[in-house]
Amino acid sequence: MSNVSKKELRTSIASRLSQHMEVETLDEWPPIETLGDRLANSGVSRRSFMKYCIGLSAMMAIPISLMPKLVEAALAKKTSVVYLSFQECTGCLESLVNVFPNTRYNLSATNSTDSIANIILSALSLDYQETLMVPSGIQAEISKAAAIANPEGYILVVDGSLPDDKKGAGYFIQHGMTGLDLLKEAATNAAAIVSVGSCASFGGLPAAKGPANLINPTNARGVSPTGATSIKAALDGFGGIYKTKPVINVSGCPPIAEVIAGTLVYWILNKKAPELDSNLRPKMFYGETVHEECYRKEFFEEGLFVKSFDDAGARAGHCLLMMGCKGPTTHNACTTLKWNQGTGHPMEAGHGCLGCAEPDFWDKKSINAQGQQGVGFYNHLDPATIDD
Repeated sequence: MSNVSKKELRTSIASRLSQHMEVETLDEWPPIETLGDRLANSGVSRRSFMKYCIGLSAMMAIPISLMPKLVEAALAKKTSVVYLSFQECTGCLESLVNVFPNTRYNLSATNSTDSIANIILSALSLDYQETLMVPSGIQAEISKAAAIANPEGYILVVDGSLPDDKKGAGYFIQHGMTGLDLLKEAATNAAAIVSVGSCASFGGLPAAKGPANLINPTNARGVSPTGATSIKAALDGFGGIYKTKPVINVSGCPPIAEVIAGTLVYWILNKKAPELDSNLRPKMFYGETVHEECYRKEFFEEGLFVKSFDDAGARAGHCLLMMGCKGPTTHNACTTLKWNQGTGHPMEAGHGCLGCAEPDFWDKKSINAQGQQGVGFYNHLDPATIDD
């Protein structure tokens, strides 16, 4: 082991790297060749392309009369979507990619959501999403730069909360920019901003204060060293055009897949947001509480509650309110759309609602088993304050 200091070692490594690497900027890269450019540069004429579509129609047993529609679909311009991730766990994206066709909500003439494959291939152009996109590195940045430069607008999807630049800038740096800088850049030309997940919508877990700090009203930003904030709060802080940008909160930890997809499809079809509640959430998904459609509600009305996860009430499917269920105060589609392609919801699995779609759900105050107010998923709500 040599006696070289850490500073000398870092200097030596940096010097060697600089001899073999040159910094590449976006301007040094040629424009990305589109499929249309590639066809034209390869000598493929419109006539040749039409002949190809006719052959494709025959192969798929599509009537020749529908061939023009096939051409139109192949050349149709799709809604651009830029998807940014900040302080998050990727759970929201994991949820979205598991979306399946669902006919409960009137989103379009077909009256349904669709699979993620069909949505991406036919309804939108996912121009930037670090986990799903093929390009990486400088090519990924080129894709994003081209998408957010579009003056006609695009949908900006954001998941994860944002660290405060002054307090927690070191917790999120990407491509030499802080999270707030990245959001401001991407939001400039956005037609709409969809905050996916409770972290993006309300700050979520990164903004949680914790039990010891709830009694301290001056600790408004919580104990998080990042000073986490929601996307809407960040936009309001920018002021100007950013404060008036249309924002749709799709809360949940994570949100239901069909709720995310349904919100995006609604905007694509209608070029406007659906009716929103006071928390900027689509009423078509968040208009009812989880309690209203819960199959255990009849036991609530009869005063039959689970007192322990292994008692007779639990085995009989009684109401989970006394086990901390937050269904009566939580607005979400869990008991209507359900989870995992309509398979079920937490209460069907024997566990109460955590209230994850509501602001500050990590810090919600409730009544514990001894009748004392406190914080925690298993401290129950006061039954006297709940409407049947």
